[in-house]
Amino acid sequence: MNGGDNKDILILAIESSCDETAASVVKNGRYVLSNIISSQIALHTLYGGVVPEIASRKHIENIDSVIQQALKEANVTLDDIDAIGVTYGPGLVGALLVGLAEAKALAFATDKPLVGVHHIEGHISANYIQNVNFEPPYMALVVSGGHTNLVYVSDYGKFEIMGATRDDAAGEAFDKVARVIGMGYPGGPKIEKAARNGNKDAIQFPHVFLEDGSYDFSFSGLKSAVLNYVNKMKMTGQKIVPEDVAASFQYSVIDVLVKKTIKSAKEKGITKIAMAGGVASNSTLREAMKAACDKNGFSLNIPAPILCTDNAAMIGSAAYYEYIAGRRDGLELNAVPNLKLGERI
Repeated sequence: MNGGDNKDILILAIESSCDETAASVVKNGRYVLSNIISSQIALHTLYGGVVPEIASRKHIENIDSVIQQALKEANVTLDDIDAIGVTYGPGLVGALLVGLAEAKALAFATDKPLVGVHHIEGHISANYIQNVNFEPPYMALVVSGGHTNLVYVSDYGKFEIMGATRDDAAGEAFDKVARVIGMGYPGGPKIEKAARNGNKDAIQFPHVFLEDGSYDFSFSGLKSAVLNYVNKMKMTGQKIVPEDVAASFQYSVIDVLVKKTIKSAKEKGITKIAMAGGVASNSTLREAMKAACDKNGFSLNIPAPILCTDNAAMIGSAAYYEYIAGRRDGLELNAVPNLKLGERI
């Protein structure tokens, strides 16, 4: 588990790809000694979504104290750290640059190795923290505000993207639909809460599976269908029941996510499923995926909600596996806002 000797490996991890400033100390890729997250949700709620310039500025204000807090809570100093892991893409370029500059400065000042981490690899690696016995191979469904991917994880750090979103990510669709029905930002939790009191069969929104054999996702048509429904109801003076809209929309998304995940696993001959990303904290999705896995005799691993949303513990886990595989980055490492999973830049 820790690279062939008995020495524990401690990673100080930094995550700043969107609007959470986070730092964590992780031992041997699986054990979280601290996980500090400074969220900006309240600030961005005023604007109905994340404002990149504001996010970057808040990262600059928060990052030093977040790192100090992470070290203090873990009861370690920088001298105890073996390597510094940091998200370098994908994400908002200004936000990424803050975390990256901090990580490079710390690596330079302490002469510690620097390990760049792909944000989605981090989300997937949260499963190793949740379940210390969980290991590849498995099929991972990654669902977040910016990403919807089906990823076959054949080994640590080895990914095959089976399917990806062709337009809106699932989380993005949740945010946009929440706005349309007047629920505001962030949309995911608000839609989920409203849907509990709604009827998922009230409105027949499209379940978009695309062409036969495709594991890609598309949610822009569904988003348009919700918008058209709301506009039509307003124009004809009919009552809109937001809870029913939320439940019917959520059901359309979840049905597609679950069926494509199960089908892709069967194609690969895999019986282990993992979920990752902010939308994976949606309890209705978790329940639906569990039911589908039980029906097919599959095992399911899902991180706790705090490990699904952006955090640095997941980056620490991913950095550990990259570190023991020999990855080291120089101080020329730059932010790559559209970094593809599996790329090495």
